[in-house]
Amino acid sequence: MNAATETLRFVRAQEVDAAPPPNLVRGPLAWIRENLFSGPVNTILTLIALYLIYILFPPIIRFLFIDAVWTGSNRDACRPDTAGHAVGACWAYIWSKLNYFIYGSYPAAERWRVNLFFLLLAVGVAWMLWLDAPKRAWGAVYFFAVFPILAFVLLTGSDWLRLSHVPTSLWGGILVTIVVSTVGIVFALPLGIVLALGRRSKLPIIRIFSVIFIEFVRGVPLITVLFMANTMLPLFLPEGVTVDRLLRPLVGVAIFASAYMAEVVRGGLQAIPKGQYEGAMSLGLNYWQMNVFIVLPQALKIVIPGIVNTFIGLFKDTTLVAIVGIFDLIRTIEASRVDPNWSAPTINATGYAFAAMFYFVFCWGMSRYSIAVERRLAAGQHR
Repeated sequence: MNAATETLRFVRAQEVDAAPPPNLVRGPLAWIRENLFSGPVNTILTLIALYLIYILFPPIIRFLFIDAVWTGSNRDACRPDTAGHAVGACWAYIWSKLNYFIYGSYPAAERWRVNLFFLLLAVGVAWMLWLDAPKRAWGAVYFFAVFPILAFVLLTGSDWLRLSHVPTSLWGGILVTIVVSTVGIVFALPLGIVLALGRRSKLPIIRIFSVIFIEFVRGVPLITVLFMANTMLPLFLPEGVTVDRLLRPLVGVAIFASAYMAEVVRGGLQAIPKGQYEGAMSLGLNYWQMNVFIVLPQALKIVIPGIVNTFIGLFKDTTLVAIVGIFDLIRTIEASRVDPNWSAPTINATGYAFAAMFYFVFCWGMSRYSIAVERRLAAGQHR
């Protein structure tokens, strides 16, 4: 009995919390060790990357911020002084031309319509991207159906609403970049879904048409599609009917993006287990009900990275519309460089740096949103 009592003295009546793992297996040091110095090859690549950062970043920071010129009314502010001191980025030039970079030649008195367009677009994007937003189905209706009509009326004009007509030849800058990318995104996803379903259709005519369309468009560069839309599209219209100069590249961008989106969506459809189709059919759902309520939501969730990657590529490819005479952001920057009032050594580099920052912010934002959605969906699957 005494021996048993002695044994029970060492049994704890309360649970003890587990001790935290050592710093070598968690925290910043563990992350650095695992991702940057996990092996000889990884260590060498990390050291090379750090060296490149060391030699490249200081001059860039010095040019963009430390030696930059922030105020001024003409080129004199951005020229080296009498002592020959280096001058960095001429941000005064950007502030002076900012309205031109945003609106192009859009009439100043009507630019409130462009601002309202940006606001309506922001509402639609926020409504669609906020996963917990109320009535998200109505948000999709607004973004894909209502907003395009409102945007068209606002930007081009309407006699009924007493909005003066503004021809697309006066549009330019960020306005055109946003319009082209938004039209591509709005039409690429629905058309891509239709083409992906058509390619998997059991009807030979629909399947063959979808395959030919996708493979033909994906087999040529976007520049070719833009040239074809700019020169060939008017030939298919009745005599006397003209096509707006901006509408032509919009059609080309939408067609090009939809072909790539179709392959992304098709990859998601192929990843759906056969049991999902059989379960939907056992419930008595027809073809469209099965795809809309069962198959497509799962397929689109799987290919979120591919969809966002397509959108990012499309947003960057909008710069190619300048080849067919459309004044996007890059074209307005190139046009403003010839202004003699801003003829300075750093003007070119400053303009392109501004464009690089603009595209980086938008593309980085789309990428981070994609990562956040993936993590949230992955967390929901493991609950």
